[in-house]
Amino acid sequence: MIVICGSAIHAKAIKSFAGLTIGLTIAFEALFGGAISGASMNPARSFAPAFVSGHFESLWIYIMATILGATSGSIVYKYIIKCKNSDECLI
Repeated sequence: MIVICGSAIHAKAIKSFAGLTIGLTIAFEALFGGAISGASMNPARSFAPAFVSGHFESLWIYIMATILGATSGSIVYKYIIKCKNSDECLI
């Protein structure tokens, strides 16, 4: 979420590179996170195998982690990265 906000939303960002930076971030997350834990970044990708197998015990972590991660990333971007003075924090 921080990469999305910083490359596609920020006023000083070069918008033509937003797709590249977001795509590379997702590729690195898939290469390293997927290889280490087999985790998915998409809750729908985690829901389908759980639905087919009938095992919903650990599905909550995949759903809650994406929601909490996106929310905390947007809060970190807004209050730590973007807001250098009080005028920028009026959004």
